[in-house]
Amino acid sequence: MSAPINLNKVKKERNRASRKARADENAVAFGQTKAQKEALKARAEKIARNLEAHKRET
Repeated sequence: MSAPINLNKVKKERNRASRKARADENAVAFGQTKAQKEALKARAEKIARNLEAHKRET
């Protein structure tokens, strides 16, 4: 006879594996590198400064 299998542990491990796979897919689809995030932030700040510089004083 083989050793008994704890079905709860098997189920939890399968769920962990599926969540990990989905997280990896999301990281590829939506993830950005730190350099990309900093570039976007710098660009937004530049646009904000440019807009502020061109406002009329009333």
